[in-house]
Amino acid sequence: MTYTVDFDTVSTVGLESSPVAEALAGLRANEARYFRNKYDHVFTVEPAGDAREAVDWVHRILKEERDIVISSRPLEATAFQVEDIRMAYVFYESGLSINVMYTVGDAKKRAVGFKLSEGMEIPEELASRFKFARQKSKLAGVIRGSFFVVKNEY
Repeated sequence: MTYTVDFDTVSTVGLESSPVAEALAGLRANEARYFRNKYDHVFTVEPAGDAREAVDWVHRILKEERDIVISSRPLEATAFQVEDIRMAYVFYESGLSINVMYTVGDAKKRAVGFKLSEGMEIPEELASRFKFARQKSKLAGVIRGSFFVVKNEY
């Protein structure tokens, strides 16, 4: 079942099993607000099992680019295109959010982003490979983020 993320009234719908569900819901709402404001795009998610194609695409890029396998269970995912940017998001039970920004026309603007919900530890599979910068969000508290540039075609 598809869920439209509301950034005015943050809800943990679909994320209840996460130990940091409220912070993860705030992170998800933060992303929804960004896409609404920048692209007038309504951010919707669905259970990861129903969004297998998006989850598999993100996991394939992680594996092939950096040999990363995320140990946490994916809870929700979404994939969409705004302008010439193909986007995919996966929200994990641990509180991790991974997004892939993949420009269709410009191979120079392709990246994988990691965001950590407030209250979660850096996942072991990412801890030794990435440095995380902090940013404040009214919806999500303190978000820690990192990224890497995608080099291959997907």
